[in-house]
Amino acid sequence: MSDLIFSVFPNENFVDLGLYQFGRERCEPAHSFGPASRNHYLFHYVLSGTGELLADDSRGATQRYQIKSGQGFMIFPRQINTYVADPDLPWEYAWVEFDGLRAKEIVEIAGLTPDNPVYHAHSKELREEMKKELLYLAEHGNESPFHLIGHLYLFIDYMSRSSASMRLSSEGSVRDFYIKEALSYIEQNFQNDISVEGIAEVCGLNRSYFGRIFKETIGKSPKEFLMNYRMVKAAELLKLTDFSIGDVGNAVGYPNQLHFSRAFKHAYGMSPREWRNKNRMK
Repeated sequence: MSDLIFSVFPNENFVDLGLYQFGRERCEPAHSFGPASRNHYLFHYVLSGTGELLADDSRGATQRYQIKSGQGFMIFPRQINTYVADPDLPWEYAWVEFDGLRAKEIVEIAGLTPDNPVYHAHSKELREEMKKELLYLAEHGNESPFHLIGHLYLFIDYMSRSSASMRLSSEGSVRDFYIKEALSYIEQNFQNDISVEGIAEVCGLNRSYFGRIFKETIGKSPKEFLMNYRMVKAAELLKLTDFSIGDVGNAVGYPNQLHFSRAFKHAYGMSPREWRNKNRMK
């Protein structure tokens, strides 16, 4: 039997980066998983042994990658993939599944894409620190959510800085500056009557250009991001406070309670009242 450590993270509505599951497994010879797809980003780091990844690229064509100890691979949301342990030298790996409003940006900074899913490190020291964080997560699944999220951020930092593919062009740096300005403005003003045009104006950009670079970087349009951000904040208030539904809506930028309830149901599949009844803190 394979040697497996596995933990599922409780959903605590972390917005920028959320943790879903993590673990470690020593696989049996030729052990395989897939074909399957995931809803989130899933990173595997190979601790020992070797194996093969079969994954669809950006054109939908299946590519094969041989991956060995010291390397890793990223599986992308909705990407069809299969991975198989070597029959003679099966791999042992640690993994972490994550997502969030900034997940796409972080993965791209690390240079990992559906056409380039294999992790190579240019720094042995940083790679070892990344490995330590992955193993820490795998072995400390009973720690508090905030404790585990802290180690997820450390893992992300070491993964990004150690990646041999990591490149930031001058255009990318300028673009990153504008996106950070936009995110900061949204975080500080989401409860007010703000618009995509207003956010673009704050950044000093044409609305069309701003919308394009925002979606390319974040993976959502500015309108989608703003609505999602407001709904996450609304869910936090519904869970943690006794505010009325109308007060919660008003606190996240929806002075019209009917409009708020419709937006919330679109995001969560149920009314604010139903969601509160199912998720309220005891």
